Amino acid sequence: MKPWYRRTLRWAQTNLTEKDPARYDADWWREQWRRTRVQGVIVNAGGIVAYYPSKFELHHRAEYLGDRDLYGEIVEAARAEGLTVLARMDSNRAHQPLYDAYPDWFAIDADGNPYRAGPLYVACVSGPYYKDFLTGILEEIIERSTPDGITDNSWSGLGRDSICYCPNCRDSFGQELPAAVDWEDPVYKQWIRWSYDQRLAVWDLNNEVTRRAGGADCLWIGMNGGEVVAQSKRLRDDAAICERARIFLLDSQWRHEESGFQANADSGKRLHGMLGTETLIPESTAMYDAGVPTFRLGSKPAPEARMWAIEGWAGGIQPWWHHIGSVHDDRRQYATAQPLFEWHEQHEEFLVDRDPVATVGLLWSQRSVDFHGKNHPETVSQLPYRGWTDALIRARIPYLPTNVVDRRFDVLVVPNVGVLTDEQVAQLAGYVQAGGKLVVTGESGLYDEWGIRRGDWALGELVGVRHTGKRLGDGTVTDWENYDSHSYLRIEDRSVFDGDTDVLPFGGQLELVEAAGKPALTWIPPFPIYPPEKSWMEEPRTDTPALVRGERTAYLAADLDRLYAKYHHPDHGKVLANLVRHATIPLRVDGAGLLDCQLYRQGDRHVLHLVNLDQGGAWRGRLEEFTPAGPFTVRVRASGHRARLLVSGRDAEVQQQDGWITVEVDRITDHEVVVLE
Repeated sequence: MKPWYRRTLRWAQTNLTEKDPARYDADWWREQWRRTRVQGVIVNAGGIVAYYPSKFELHHRAEYLGDRDLYGEIVEAARAEGLTVLARMDSNRAHQPLYDAYPDWFAIDADGNPYRAGPLYVACVSGPYYKDFLTGILEEIIERSTPDGITDNSWSGLGRDSICYCPNCRDSFGQELPAAVDWEDPVYKQWIRWSYDQRLAVWDLNNEVTRRAGGADCLWIGMNGGEVVAQSKRLRDDAAICERARIFLLDSQWRHEESGFQANADSGKRLHGMLGTETLIPESTAMYDAGVPTFRLGSKPAPEARMWAIEGWAGGIQPWWHHIGSVHDDRRQYATAQPLFEWHEQHEEFLVDRDPVATVGLLWSQRSVDFHGKNHPETVSQLPYRGWTDALIRARIPYLPTNVVDRRFDVLVVPNVGVLTDEQVAQLAGYVQAGGKLVVTGESGLYDEWGIRRGDWALGELVGVRHTGKRLGDGTVTDWENYDSHSYLRIEDRSVFDGDTDVLPFGGQLELVEAAGKPALTWIPPFPIYPPEKSWMEEPRTDTPALVRGERTAYLAADLDRLYAKYHHPDHGKVLANLVRHATIPLRVDGAGLLDCQLYRQGDRHVLHLVNLDQGGAWRGRLEEFTPAGPFTVRVRASGHRARLLVSGRDAEVQQQDGWITVEVDRITDHEVVVLE
C-alpha cells in the first residue's frame, strides 16, 4: 500500500477560529467530508492558538476552548471515516504572556524593538522558540493523537525586507548583520543566502522531531506559495524544499488578476519539474471570498473557485477545499466543492502519475529573482517569464518551466534571467552545441551569481551580439503631452511576423547591442503622439537591433515579453510564439477561443487537458458565469484508436494520418479532458 502522502488526493480544511470550540457541529462537517469525497483532513492543533489542553502553560488556548479537546475530537471523527489526518500549526507568532516570559525568543529590529503583527509578537527562526518550544509542541501533538503528519501555515518567519537583530541571529550569522535592506551591500546578499539556510534548518529539524516521535512517514510539511517571487520574499528556497518534500502543500488560494487562472497550471508544472511527477501537490483553494478585497466569511462565486481548481488540475495539482471558521451565515460556499470533488474522484486515474509532453522549456531562477530582480522582482523577473507563458498559451504551444538547462527540450527560452552562474552559461553553450535552439531576452546572463555585472557578456558570443551596457527607453506610459514610449519596430525578417505591415508597435525598453549580421527586427526611435500633426516618423529606419537571429539562437533586445505580460498586445505575443515555432510541437488545436492546453503521457495513453480561459474577459473581479467556447479540432502527435471526452462523458471519432490523431471537440464550458488510447 502506498504511504498516505502518495495516495491522499482530495483534502478538506475547516480552519478553526477561537470561537469554534463553542459552536463546531461535528456531525455536519463529517457529512461534508463524505459529500465532497475527501481522503484527508487538516485540523487546527496548535502554535499561535491551541485547540487542545496543552501541557505547556504558555501555549495559548483558544478563547472558547476551556478544557475541551476539539482538535482530538475532530481527529477521532476523521479516523472513524478512514481519513488521513494532518495536524495544522500556525506558529511564527505568539501572545503577550509568552513574549513577556521569553523576550529573547522574538525578532527585533535595528532599534531593539520587537517585530509585531497586530497584538502578536513575531518569533525569530534562529532562536529557542523554534528549536525548543515548538519542537516540544510537535512531540506533544504526536503523543496525544498520532497524526499522519504535521503542517504549518506561517513557518518561515520574517520576510527578506525585515532583518532581525536578536542575539540568536547575531551569533548565528557570524559577522556584523547588514545595517539595512541594500542589494548593493555584499553583507546583505550573504544575509539573504544565510536566511534561506535558516528556514531549511527549521524544515530539517521539524522533520527529525516528527519522524522520531511518530515514525518514518510522520512528516512535517511547511505550506508554500506557488510563485517564485512570493517564495523569494518569504526566504523559502523552492529547489531545496522540493528536494526534501515527499508531498508539497501549496497554499495558493485564489487567482490574482494580473496573472490569471493560467498561473495555477504554471505553478503545478514548475513544482513538478523539481518534485517529479509522482509527488502530490494538494492546493488550498478558498471557498470563502478570497481576492481583492477579501471577505473571510463571504462566499467566493462558484465559477471563480472552480476555474482556479481546474487550472490547478491541468498542471498536476490536487484539490483541497478551505473554509475559515465552522459556522457561516453565507452558506453558498458549502456547495462549491462537491461537484468538483465528485468529478475528480471519478476520473482521478487520468489526473495523476502522468508525464508532461512539451518541447519548449522556460528557464527560471530563484537566485536571479533575488540578485537581479532585487527590489523589483515582479517587473524585472516575473513579468518577462509571464509574458512567455501567456504568449505560448495563446498560441497553444505546450511548454514546461525548468530551473536547469535540460537537453530534452527542442527550444529553451531564457526570459530576462539576469543572474546566470558560470556553470549555467557553460551548460547553455553545450545545449546549443548539441543541437538545441536557444532564445535569450533582455539582460539574461549579464550578471554573476551575486548580481554583479560582468565585464564581458557571458552569452554574447553564443548569441552573436555584443552588449554595450546601455539601454534605450524606459517603457513608461505617461500622458499624451509627454509620451516618450511612442516607438516601433521595423520588420526585417518576415519569418518573425507575417502580415500586411512593415512595422510593429513597441513602446518598451531596448538593450543596446551590436550584431555582426542583419537584425530580424530593428528599432524606430520615439516620436510625438500628440498633436496628431506631429505624429510622423522623423527617423523611420535605423540599424539598431531589436531581435538578432542566428542558426540556432535568437536574442531579443526589445522587452516584448515584459510588455506582453502587462498589455497583451497581440503583435508582441505573435513574435514570441514565432520564435519557438521551429520546435517539434506535438499538439495543434484549431478553433476560436483562448485555451490552456496541457498534454500528458501515461504509458501508451495520452491525456490532453483543455481549459477554457475565455471567461469574464470584459470584467475585472470575480468570475460569475462561464462562457462556452468551441468547436475545436485537436491534433496530437500520437497513435491510438479511441478518444474519450471525460467532461462531456462521451467517445469521439478518431482519425489517424501521418502519425497524428485528430479529434473534434464541439464545446468546452470550463474544461475538457481528452483521453487518447
